[in-house]
Amino acid sequence: MRGLRRDPLEEPEALIERVYAYVAYRIGQGPDAEDVTGETFARAVRYRDSYDASKGAPITWLIGIAQRCVSESYGRPRVADQPPDRAAPESMEADALERLTVRTAVAQLGDRDRELIALRYGADLSTRQIAERMETNTNAIDVALHRARARLRELLGDDDAVAS
Repeated sequence: MRGLRRDPLEEPEALIERVYAYVAYRIGQGPDAEDVTGETFARAVRYRDSYDASKGAPITWLIGIAQRCVSESYGRPRVADQPPDRAAPESMEADALERLTVRTAVAQLGDRDRELIALRYGADLSTRQIAERMETNTNAIDVALHRARARLRELLGDDDAVAS
């Protein structure tokens, strides 16, 4: 820590994983996601003195930088071609089919709903952190996420498809 000001990059490993997960959710895994993640952290190092802890957690600040990097590199962010790796399932075929189905449904959501889903499940931000990032209140984000999940369930045609 520097005085009362916290270094937003003091625990980089966990931050890198979360930023990469968000970017991979938006543009797909692989070299492009690694490049955007790298650019995000290059900017963060360059502008670390602009971090203001009163406006949110370091991950919230970093996701804002990542959003700009994705937007600059790819225009309108798109749903990932390949979601981040998960633990090996019992049935790889069933898991692959489920991911394709969910990815197709998410792609049909509006821009705001896709962004909310990416921030919540790609970047694993809390609703409070999303609210800080979007400069709104937590209740508004809770409601918006609830509605986005409801639209996603409707597209999937299954009330159990979006469990969390």
